[in-house]
Amino acid sequence: MSFREETEEGRDLRKPFLHTGSWYRMGSRQSSIMGSSQVIRESSISVLACVLIVALGPIQFGFTAGYSSPTESAIVADLGLTVSEFSLFGSLSNVGAMVGAIASGQIAEYIGRKGSLMIAAIPNIIGWLAISFAKDSSFLYLGRLLEGFGVGIISYTVPVYIAEIAPQNLRGGLGSVNQLSVTIGIMLAYLLGLFVEWRILAVLGILPCTILIPGLFFIPESPRWLAKMGMTEEFETSLQVLRGFETDISLEVNEIKRSVASSSRRTTIRFVELKQRRYWFPLMVGIGLLILQQLSGVNGVLFYSSAIFETAGIESSNVATFGVGAIQVIATAVSTWLVDKTGRRVLLIVSSSVMTVSLLIVAVSFFIKDSISDTTSTLYTVLSILSVVGVVFMVIGFSLGMGPIPWIIMSEILPVNIKGLAGSIATLFNWFFSWVITMTANLLLTWSSGGTFTIYMVVSAFTVAFTAIFVPETKGRTLEEIQRSFR
Repeated sequence: MSFREETEEGRDLRKPFLHTGSWYRMGSRQSSIMGSSQVIRESSISVLACVLIVALGPIQFGFTAGYSSPTESAIVADLGLTVSEFSLFGSLSNVGAMVGAIASGQIAEYIGRKGSLMIAAIPNIIGWLAISFAKDSSFLYLGRLLEGFGVGIISYTVPVYIAEIAPQNLRGGLGSVNQLSVTIGIMLAYLLGLFVEWRILAVLGILPCTILIPGLFFIPESPRWLAKMGMTEEFETSLQVLRGFETDISLEVNEIKRSVASSSRRTTIRFVELKQRRYWFPLMVGIGLLILQQLSGVNGVLFYSSAIFETAGIESSNVATFGVGAIQVIATAVSTWLVDKTGRRVLLIVSSSVMTVSLLIVAVSFFIKDSISDTTSTLYTVLSILSVVGVVFMVIGFSLGMGPIPWIIMSEILPVNIKGLAGSIATLFNWFFSWVITMTANLLLTWSSGGTFTIYMVVSAFTVAFTAIFVPETKGRTLEEIQRSFR
């Protein structure tokens, strides 16, 4: 039965939406041309509204990541924590995120993208309340673990949802909103931390998820997930809402149906079948980019950036840290605008190249500084400033590509029938190496600052080669076209 016959006999989608392609094609050429721009705007507005609502999840993600920086001294003083106890508090969000990452793919597959975001919001709210009322370290640890669990689910689900609802010509830019929201959350934590005490800051951390939960009731579920679950009517209704009530969605409907039918012939993938290029290649690219994203050392560098700023003579490290957060937001916003114009692959190469050069500058600056005994000399001051400039440009380079794009690529290239499991594995690897970098950065900097940045520089240089050789360009291609290219 054709799509037209199915809609006429089973359910006439024109009744609730006054559309579809048949009506759209019946008008005059002039009205069609005049209506086309309106349809495009309607589709863009619908998808953008959905993206802005789910973007509250990554804002929560960023707020969690940024919370520990402005609150360290106050929490340590109020609760009598040691430095190691506070370090454990900070790192527990990564541990919770690993657990959340393991569950994220399966939760998103079984109850949908919206349902998994609702589940993720609940432990985040409870976690922030536990921290705000904490009387000792146990409540801090519990709250941080719960936050991390929710963040682990959010970090997988939001990029996948955005990729599955966005039109192909907007998917890159809308996908970058995920990382942009993370940087906004970090910046908000830094900014509000300058003015409010740590308990009130924890209460403010509840806001993104308390707005997210009711907001999810006003947006459609991912049409590709609905199609995969066999909910044909709901799938077409969701797609119609996203593309605009006047849009002919028949071509996209048939494309998605063919893709789902193809992937559903064998829903169980045996381990031996992962040797097929259609599986191992996207797995390698997706997991590889998310691992390299963390091994570049950006989290370690940002965590200890205050020490670098102090070396350069900047007195207020919190204000300087907020400045870095603001730079992250601006650079990520530029990436959001560029990603659908230049492409994912080009931005990744430019991003990792800028990071490589910046880290080289920082490493050389530290090596030369270590050989200078006079800390009041002009050369020593110049090298200190140069190291700060290098760190700032590293953050800019990361935000242009290596921050947002690995998540976009992961959500685009993983095969539909293994996306849940593979996405969980990729997200788990990302959070594990985030934890490794966060825990080892201080030890490495104590060993050798120049050596630490040299290691990060080598990883960034390897990322340039990895991207140039293996990463495919996905700009302007539907998710179904990308999957077919791996076969």
